[in-house]
Amino acid sequence: MPEVIFPGPEGRLEGRFQPGPRARAPVAMILHSHPQAGGTMNNKIVQLLYKTFVRRGFATLRFNFRGVGKSQGTFDNGIGELSDAASALDWVQSIHPEAETTWVAGVSFGAWIGMQLLMRRPEIKGFISIAPPANMYDFAFLAPCPSSGIIIQGDADEVVTPLAVQKLVDKLRTQRHITIHHDTIPGANHFFANEMDLLMKSVDDYLDMRLAGPIPSSGVGKR
Repeated sequence: MPEVIFPGPEGRLEGRFQPGPRARAPVAMILHSHPQAGGTMNNKIVQLLYKTFVRRGFATLRFNFRGVGKSQGTFDNGIGELSDAASALDWVQSIHPEAETTWVAGVSFGAWIGMQLLMRRPEIKGFISIAPPANMYDFAFLAPCPSSGIIIQGDADEVVTPLAVQKLVDKLRTQRHITIHHDTIPGANHFFANEMDLLMKSVDDYLDMRLAGPIPSSGVGKR
């Protein structure tokens, strides 16, 4: 997983990038949790998501938002971080301009940024949103949500309330032409500290299903 430095809106951004095995390899980008709460691209969940997409033949990038690690700039309450994510995706696409599809995965704060990014980038066809902070940030911009994806939440999350996430899921499931899956991991806290295997099984099962063929646009996931 080569270290990379690429240009961002406020200077250099630091990342880890695995090129795809072929020119039209799909692209995946992983977004970490809140920079002011210890979130970095080296967090365990971020690393596992990265490895999952690499194993499936994606050109995969994880990177540090501004002000984290070697990334330049200072925390910008989500506005600048969304710009960072857009610049990061631009950089990956400059290497894989013929990518057959694009996915974004985010953890907590990164899930919020990722959902905003998919509203702005129509090439994003799938998302994985882990513990999206629906009780802390406004997700009303998902009107409508343009892509199908999965939202995964721990039922013992002490930071992001499961009820807030359920309300977000219910709202998205009223929209047409997308299918929102929702998995709740029993006993898992915000960091999935003791349930990492269950979390990644949920991710892998969903990717198995999505990458096997078209997904029905029924609005409601089966799980």
